[in-house]
Amino acid sequence: MKNPPPPDFLKPCFWDIQFETFNYQDRPRFVIERVLEYGGCEAVRWMLRAFSRSQIINVLVGSKNISPKSAHFWSSFFDIEKEQIRCLKKSFREKRKQFWPY
Repeated sequence: MKNPPPPDFLKPCFWDIQFETFNYQDRPRFVIERVLEYGGCEAVRWMLRAFSRSQIINVLVGSKNISPKSAHFWSSFFDIEKEQIRCLKKSFREKRKQFWPY
């Protein structure tokens, strides 16, 4: 059975891949990270329907690819303590500054 194509409103989140052939069900972590970081209201609503709350929270807590700004927002949205989120931990922020000092 062929998987449904991703909705067109997700295209801005996936500018760097071949969107039309992308199977979002095979890579849920990648999709959730991108929507958390770059998604608009419609993309977020879709994500909340397509993935379980626990899946989304697990990605948020363990991701290295979400910016601190987005992580702060989503930690408030999902009512998660900031200390639990990997990209907000001091050791991770210091390591990130080595590569991007801004």
